[in-house]
Amino acid sequence: MKILIENEIYPIELLEEVFEDPKFYKQNGLDGIITSVGYYHSFEKNSLVFMLPKVFMKDKEKTVFGCEKSELVDLIKNVSVKHKTQYNWVRQLSVHFYNSLSEFKKRYNDTSIIHNTETFELNTNLGDKEYSFLDLLLSFVNFYKKNKQQILFKHVEFISNQTKKPKWEKTIRKSLPILTNGKTPLYVEITNKKKIINTEEELLTYFFSILNHLNTQHNLNLKIDKSFKLTKGKPFDILCLNGSAKLRKIKHRYFNDTLKKMYGLCELYFSQFDKSSIKRKREDFLAISNYNLVFEDMVDKLFSNELNTLEVDGVTIDKLKHNNDGKIIDHIYDYKSLIDTSDIFYIGDSKYYKSDNAAGKVSKYKQFTYAKNVIQFNIDLLNKNNQNQIGNLRYRDEVTEGYNISPNFFIYGFIDDISNYDSHSITKKGSPISSYHFEERLFDRDTLFVHQYKINFLYVLKAYTNFNEFEIQTFRKEVKKTFRNHFLDFFNSSKECDFEFYESILEPEDYEQFIQINFKKLNGKCFCTIDNRLLLAKHNEDKEIEGILINFKKIENLH
Repeated sequence: MKILIENEIYPIELLEEVFEDPKFYKQNGLDGIITSVGYYHSFEKNSLVFMLPKVFMKDKEKTVFGCEKSELVDLIKNVSVKHKTQYNWVRQLSVHFYNSLSEFKKRYNDTSIIHNTETFELNTNLGDKEYSFLDLLLSFVNFYKKNKQQILFKHVEFISNQTKKPKWEKTIRKSLPILTNGKTPLYVEITNKKKIINTEEELLTYFFSILNHLNTQHNLNLKIDKSFKLTKGKPFDILCLNGSAKLRKIKHRYFNDTLKKMYGLCELYFSQFDKSSIKRKREDFLAISNYNLVFEDMVDKLFSNELNTLEVDGVTIDKLKHNNDGKIIDHIYDYKSLIDTSDIFYIGDSKYYKSDNAAGKVSKYKQFTYAKNVIQFNIDLLNKNNQNQIGNLRYRDEVTEGYNISPNFFIYGFIDDISNYDSHSITKKGSPISSYHFEERLFDRDTLFVHQYKINFLYVLKAYTNFNEFEIQTFRKEVKKTFRNHFLDFFNSSKECDFEFYESILEPEDYEQFIQINFKKLNGKCFCTIDNRLLLAKHNEDKEIEGILINFKKIENLH
């Protein structure tokens, strides 16, 4: 097995050695740059390759595995690897990574996650009902681990039965004993008076010979009991060529479910070498040239709820999320507002970079555009219908003409611990990013804030294929509450957000007249909540409204 990393440079000799053609890399002189992420197996070259995402790079040369990218290429070939627990990640990562690509392939084929986008290309030669070499390898390993005790017990039981009613004259004449303590003869092969034919032995020999070959070739670290007969070396190569024919001769012997499954696995393996097959694949692969879409979908499966189907002029909120030219908004879910009991959309964007990189100006600009599109959609819906039609979502207040705070977030994949698949490890990354037209107007539609977070990439990778609905809902409940609390902590600190919050002491019936008289001073600075409280957000540098603060009392904490 060879491990390469996306966007990294490798000698062209190495790449030509493992790949049948250059569709997975771009040549530049004597080097080549890996342009895809995925799995590749060449039947002719006997090469199994993983092209990992760039998030596995820590810096220019060092990987998150604690070794350089050049060392990582042939790391699994090192004989000592299979005895070192620190390299267990190779097998674990291989399974989760391949399963994530298969899951994306299913979701892409079965749903409209990405629709008619020119930039998207899932590169595979596997049909919906076809298997890859790695599918087969994993099936052999899983079957063996699940059934090895049962198979071994039956095998030992048969061997033990052979010792009943031995024919000692023939045994002594035809076999050589082992002398124990130099005196006592021990006969390993015993001839019975009644010969018992083991109908399972031939199939077991085929199965364990294949398993032993896979174990040796790919360092699977499996322990195969020595009592099984194994075919190795050149005899195994010959067996592969005529294995399908041999299997057909013994097919009628097996009725037990375990043996039938074992027969099926052997049949699939030998079919790769069957010359009578009209179309025999020389390679199989599952790769993608823009892995950011896979990462977005993995995170989205964790974060996003099913969106409502309310529409404006034929456009629904889920269509706003999934446009025909690809995803516009990576993640969107409705949750508690920051200032009252209404709901608001939380809008997120996945950032697929190397572990230590951060978003640039273009990404920030795009995120603010996404948020404004969602705000506009809800305003259009409100204007066309009424508040009851959009449920508990509340973006605009008619009394003050202010806009509710719209939370936004960036989420980056990172890897700190290569063995940690069970903790999301979500932490803040950097400072919040702000955008505004008028700095002192918090309740203005152009005033937006983006918080930044890191999430454990390996947790996302495992969750994508292993989590059930309950586990996903548990994650969402925890993270939604955490994100909201982080925004509250930010706005409850006037040093961080540059605002202080006040609540009006006027009677609710006096709100409208008060706003009309002071509209020029209060425009974008006030908001009337769903529970009929008039809030004022005063910027630290705003001296214009100090004279009307006598109508308000300070709020110590939003909650």
